[in-house]
Amino acid sequence: MAKKSLHTKSIYRSNLISDIRIAKEAGYDAVEMVGSKVLNYLEAGHDVEYVREVLKKYDMKIVSVNDIAHVERTDQESIDRMCYEAKMLSQFCQDVGCDCIQLVPLCAHEGKPWNEVKKLTASSVVRVLDIGAEKGIKFQLEPVAWSPINSLPKSLDFIEETKRDNLKMVIDFWHLWYGNGTTPEDVANLDKSMICNIHFCDGKRNPEGTVCDEEDLRGWYAGEGDIPMEVWVDAVKKTGYDGYWSYELISKRH
Repeated sequence: MAKKSLHTKSIYRSNLISDIRIAKEAGYDAVEMVGSKVLNYLEAGHDVEYVREVLKKYDMKIVSVNDIAHVERTDQESIDRMCYEAKMLSQFCQDVGCDCIQLVPLCAHEGKPWNEVKKLTASSVVRVLDIGAEKGIKFQLEPVAWSPINSLPKSLDFIEETKRDNLKMVIDFWHLWYGNGTTPEDVANLDKSMICNIHFCDGKRNPEGTVCDEEDLRGWYAGEGDIPMEVWVDAVKKTGYDGYWSYELISKRH
C-alpha cells in the first residue's frame, strides 16, 4: 500500500500545528510541510518541542519541508536569506525527525546559456547543501515548469554540477508534464535512490498566448485535469520507489 502524505499547500491558509491535525483527520499519516509555515512558527518564538508533541499525539511525521525558493540567485542579499532559511529549517528538521528540504530555483537566469545557468545556480545552491549536510539533511530539487531548470534531464545535469551527494529529486507530476522536457520513460529509468518524494497532482495547461496562473491550472483534483495520471504513476512504480506520495492541490477555489 502506498505511503500517503499531504502537501500542506493544499490547505495553505491554516498553520503548522493545524496542518498536522487536519492531515491526520483526512486519513494521511505524514505531511510535507510548507516552509513559510515553519518559519512563521519559529520566528514567532514558539517551541519545537510542542511540534514533536503534536506529531506524537496524532502519530504523524513530517517527510519534507517545502521549500527554500529562489536558490538560483547570486546577489548577496538573496544568498544571506537562503542561508538563513537553510539554517533555521535544517535545525527544525533535525529536531522533529525530518531529513528533507525542498529547493526551488526560479527565473533569475532566464535567457542565459544552459551552462551558465547551472554554474551560477550551483554557486549558490552548494552553500545551502553544505549547511544542511551538517545536520544530516538531504534536499529535493523541484524543476519548475516555467524556469530554466524545468525538466528531469536538466535537473540531473544540474545535480551533477553541484558535486554534492545530498541533492536528490522530487517528482512533481504537474511541473514535469507542463514543462514538456520530461517523459514518463525518463522517470521510469531514474534510479530510485534519487527520488525523495512524489507530488501526486493533476492539472491543465493554459491556452497559448495567455498567462500561466499556477493557482488556476493546478486547482483540479486528481482525475479532473489533463495529466495522464496512470501513465505517470506507472512510471514511478517502475523505478521501485517505495516512499511517500504527497497529494498537492494549489488552488484559488478550494
